[in-house]
Amino acid sequence: MTTNESDHQHDRVPEHEPRLAWAKLAPDVSKAMYGFEKAVRAGIDPVLYELVKIRASQINHCAFCLDMHTKEAMAAGESVERIVQLSAWQESRHFYSPREIAAIELTEAVTVLTDGFVPDEVYERAAAHFGETELAYLIAAITVINSWNRFAVTSRMAPGHYTPVARNN
Repeated sequence: MTTNESDHQHDRVPEHEPRLAWAKLAPDVSKAMYGFEKAVRAGIDPVLYELVKIRASQINHCAFCLDMHTKEAMAAGESVERIVQLSAWQESRHFYSPREIAAIELTEAVTVLTDGFVPDEVYERAAAHFGETELAYLIAAITVINSWNRFAVTSRMAPGHYTPVARNN
């Protein structure tokens, strides 16, 4: 059965109302986060950054960020197939480069710190694909999306209405 995408997009009511408009209530924090985002974006490949954002958001169950970053990735030319397979990347490695796999693996390790420290093997695989400066930006990218996820999940930001915007890095 095939349905029209427009039948599913904006006609649904979110499961819950947002708890609070954190960015309006703490504008200095919001401004700092956007500054952090801008600094990170300048130092990392945009395609890789979207993969990192999507994977961390999957792990963190952040529907708002998944909505945003899958749309951003597709607007930037990423394939639906690679986005869909990202949640099962270990069984779908052939969709990603070794460099992307190293970044995705590091994203998981940094995002799920409750499993312990970032394993040396994971860090070393990432370090083999990224120079020190690139690795620093990758770690910052993972940190910034985890921060955004925590704001969005905690305040229950509702997904479904994000439209990608043109970016001037």
